[in-house]
Amino acid sequence: MGWQGWYTIGVIVLTLGAMIRGVAGPDLIMMAGLFALAAVGVLTPAETFSGFANEAMWAVGVLFIVSAGLRQTGALEPMVERFFGRARSERSGLARMTPPLAVLSAFLNNAPIVAMMTPTVIDWARRNGLSASKFLAPVSYATILGSTTTLIGTSVNLTTAGLLIGAGMEPMGFFELLPIGLAVTAVGLVYLIFVAPSLLPDRKRPGEALGETRREYITSMRVEPFCPLVGQSVEEAGLRHLEGLFLVEIDRAGRIITPVSPDQPIEADDRLVFAGVVSTIVDLQRIRGLVPDTEDAAPAAPAGRLIEAVVSSSSPLVKNTIRAANFRTIYDAAVVAVHRNGERIPGKIGEITLRAGDTLLLQTGADFVAAHRNSPDFYLISEVDGEQEPHYDKAWIAVSIMVAMVVAAAVGILPISIAAPLAAGALIGTRCISGNVARQAVDVPVLVVIGAGLGIAFAMHKTGAAQAIAGVLVAAVGDMGPMATLVAVYTVTVILAETLHHNAAVAIMFPIAVASANQVGVDPRGFLMAITVGANLAFANPVTYQTHLIVYGPGGYRFMDFVKVGLPLDVLCGIATLAVVPRIWPF
Repeated sequence: MGWQGWYTIGVIVLTLGAMIRGVAGPDLIMMAGLFALAAVGVLTPAETFSGFANEAMWAVGVLFIVSAGLRQTGALEPMVERFFGRARSERSGLARMTPPLAVLSAFLNNAPIVAMMTPTVIDWARRNGLSASKFLAPVSYATILGSTTTLIGTSVNLTTAGLLIGAGMEPMGFFELLPIGLAVTAVGLVYLIFVAPSLLPDRKRPGEALGETRREYITSMRVEPFCPLVGQSVEEAGLRHLEGLFLVEIDRAGRIITPVSPDQPIEADDRLVFAGVVSTIVDLQRIRGLVPDTEDAAPAAPAGRLIEAVVSSSSPLVKNTIRAANFRTIYDAAVVAVHRNGERIPGKIGEITLRAGDTLLLQTGADFVAAHRNSPDFYLISEVDGEQEPHYDKAWIAVSIMVAMVVAAAVGILPISIAAPLAAGALIGTRCISGNVARQAVDVPVLVVIGAGLGIAFAMHKTGAAQAIAGVLVAAVGDMGPMATLVAVYTVTVILAETLHHNAAVAIMFPIAVASANQVGVDPRGFLMAITVGANLAFANPVTYQTHLIVYGPGGYRFMDFVKVGLPLDVLCGIATLAVVPRIWPF
């Protein structure tokens, strides 16, 4: 291995370190690594951009549009209501909801499925006197499990498909992952139904303590001089008996009054800081002269709807304060309140430094949902005042188009890279989804990670870096046989997936898996299928998978909740994967 190989390994180490530390989004870091390889001639210009011409990357982008089309038409809602209707306990509820979600996620991107399910699960749990926190994480896990069964189940699978084509290997079959996927899905669902409920937190009575959550927000309201509450005590103003509401403090010209006594008078220009659920915040806004103390000095937020949105890990808002991010200017919306896992956030709304997973209550104009529903900056959860009416009359059209796409790809009539764009075009042509929403549905950062990852993987193979890394792995465990090498490769993949972006993990491990299999004298295909599944099945870190982030805030989870439930699931799914692979692809 020449200097190019050592340089490539150095770039990869720096790339991994930058992603672990969260220096920037995975897309930006992967692009920086790719161009660092191109700058010194390790990759030619054609090789640098070859990953972005890969058909699998474009298939991923178009499948985002197909998923958005189904969501826009409300095609999945009847199924959701049917499966939820009669369950009255945690285990029966999980038994009814997780298997169909796993099946659905085999053919649709799991992020919109989880985004759609989250408010439905919360409402259903509340109606049945159950804790939503017992269900939301399993919903995320079930969609990930099901996505391992088909070629189009997740972008990770399509990334591997693209890498296989780029390496001149036989393309991945539509159901090639099915044997492993069925095994891990069966094991995972049994665990979610019978074991996970006892490990997940029970926070079904969040009003009893501020630390417990029912999407409990911290919000600030400013008392205008003409407000009828001026001169009244907190008790007289009726601010002590609103259900799910707690007056945390009063900021009076910089002087903080806490705790707030019932006879404390309210004065003009007071800033009242509340902890409360959405419904109570809506009630507060109906009081004349009590206005949201939003992130800037403007006296009124945009007229329109109240929206709940979760900040994504790729959002430019992460690590910025609301004011510094120019939130109102960029999004034409005002942040009314912020929820962070039941945590009391000090300071004014505009001074809050946002994190991935924070849930924002936004006051927006009428066009916000259409403009940002599929923005990579947010995972939109629900419209507080009633979600925009889906095009229910076109639901059957959207379902028919999706079924035709799946059948065409599964039986080999068309490759998925052609079937998916045709399906997206049909959805737009039949007005199931508008062209504007279709463009916004594409998760560009994911595509950038895939394209850059393909280029980095090529550089690892070209320079011999992959073979060198594989040599270290094989030297450590190779004497114990191919199975030990497979276990080592799979374990490293899961560790990377738990700390990095999943597509980045599979792209980095692909050439290493091929080289490791070659060095122990076995067909690398089984190794490649194993790392594909391993890159998907990482359940212990809520930050590295977007479906976990969608449920993290609304479920009131803490980081260790995912570790406690996810690590055993990682181990069980790993055992199932490693048990199946040698039987399908014998050593």
